[in-house]
Amino acid sequence: MPKKPACEQMLQVLKLVPVGRVVSYGQLADLAGLPGRARLAGRCLLQCEETVPWHRVVRSDGRLAFSAGFAQFTEQRILLTDEGISVINGRVKMREVVWKPDLYTLLVELSG
Repeated sequence: MPKKPACEQMLQVLKLVPVGRVVSYGQLADLAGLPGRARLAGRCLLQCEETVPWHRVVRSDGRLAFSAGFAQFTEQRILLTDEGISVINGRVKMREVVWKPDLYTLLVELSG
């Protein structure tokens, strides 16, 4: 069976991130089987024509993906807040809201 293209793999993983949880770009790449490809994850999201929960991807330190002042910053903050995630000074508390997939998700849903 041929391997899925990198962006498709990352988008598949992102669709599994539950409401009220976030992942970092690096974590998204790792879970997609592409360790060390955090920048590729960002490019995939920028080029994505499909509707995915892009707002659930943040920087590894919890900062929102966009800088304050950009419309996307405000949109991401609103979408995360609507999911019950507290955003303070453009940052989420990663320890509280980072997605930690369970064993079933790791072995079955992410191994496809």
